[in-house]
Amino acid sequence: MAGAFYLLDYALCPADMNSRSRNIDSSFQLIANEYPQESQWLDSVMVAGALHDIYIEDDNGQNHHALYIPAAIPTANTAVVLHGYTDNSIRMMMIAYMYSKELGYNVLLPDLYGHGLTDGETIRMGYLDRLDALRWIETSDELFGDPFSGVRVVVHGISMGAATAMMVAGEVEHGLHQLPYVKCFVADCGYTSVWDQFESELSAQFNLPAFPLLHLSSWLCQLRYGWNFKEASPLEAVKRCGLPILFIHGEADTFVPTSMVHELYEAKSSPKQLWLAPGVDHAHAYRDCTEEYTKQVKDFLNEYMQ
Repeated sequence: MAGAFYLLDYALCPADMNSRSRNIDSSFQLIANEYPQESQWLDSVMVAGALHDIYIEDDNGQNHHALYIPAAIPTANTAVVLHGYTDNSIRMMMIAYMYSKELGYNVLLPDLYGHGLTDGETIRMGYLDRLDALRWIETSDELFGDPFSGVRVVVHGISMGAATAMMVAGEVEHGLHQLPYVKCFVADCGYTSVWDQFESELSAQFNLPAFPLLHLSSWLCQLRYGWNFKEASPLEAVKRCGLPILFIHGEADTFVPTSMVHELYEAKSSPKQLWLAPGVDHAHAYRDCTEEYTKQVKDFLNEYMQ
């Protein structure tokens, strides 16, 4: 039981959150170091006063933060860009560059719960984040829908952000969450489920089997946070999604094993597309294959952002 408590805190309350996701200066520095062209663009956007902060409040009174960049030429086309585990909105500026500079889109970049400038002390691994993402999608319509008759939205996520995007994909056509202006999704190196991802890391980092620690930790997560590792399943979500999804994954990804994207792709009904970035590890497909990444996304959007 002690090990299960440790595992839960290790995964959902990591020690480096303040030095990584909450550290805004170091996040800007990461973009400058790894993406110099995109960093120069970001500097110009900031000088022009085109980078804006926005906050919304959830049902529990907690503040959620996002950055947004209106398109240089007004358009209904909008990208909602979701970051990964212990990242933040700034660390997704390379994707913002692609959508804003290369494709001419509006861009909205939320800080997910417990990340960046958004309130919260724990990571939700995309499951409860899907509900926050739905609120941000609605906010994008408020920001960019006028003078158009509503926005056209692509939801683009990387790693945990991809898992969030896929779980949003399982919601937008059903029940209370119908959002007709969401047109398609891009899921870059997302996992099949939180259970599968934690099982993989438990083996890779600690050389331990799933039983009994993962079972106990999932049960504790249900008691403490109201969700468990198995229900947080992008795999089940994509089965419910009839909208187009572009799956992207690095062929050399060992953190979120490349085998997961094949499971996701097979589970998704058409329309769907898959691009494997040759020789690329986790979450670096854009950095290492910038031109082809942009082409794959552009071609996909040209087909489905109608």
